[in-house]
Amino acid sequence: MSDRKYRQRGYQDDDRGASRERRPTPPVERDPGPRGRGLGKPTASVFRCAVCGFAQSSAIAAEAVCGKCGADLHTCTHCAHFDTSAANECRQSVKEYVSAKAKRNRCELFAPKAVQEFARDAESPSSAKAAFDALFKI
Repeated sequence: MSDRKYRQRGYQDDDRGASRERRPTPPVERDPGPRGRGLGKPTASVFRCAVCGFAQSSAIAAEAVCGKCGADLHTCTHCAHFDTSAANECRQSVKEYVSAKAKRNRCELFAPKAVQEFARDAESPSSAKAAFDALFKI
């Protein structure tokens, strides 16, 4: 008889447990290439306007403005050395403090802040409707 209070069979009274043997699972073969979202895809270095996000050319003149919104591009907010947690909000040692970080300045240490993005495919659809129609091509 069982030592349980209500004398019902439970998961601990399994008779098959001793006869069943565990077989080791074989290791899963994985693709040797990079894994994850977008890993291994071609990337491109792009400079974008901090105000509107419009892609710009990598060479930035001192008087350059954004082609879409007209914001100044030779500013501290567009610089690769801009860091709000650093002294004078710049990772480089600057000679004079620039108070207006979003205004045009003449800093010699300016380097455009470029980001890595996935390269655009030539065959990708240009509009959302074209992408939707491409899903259901027969």
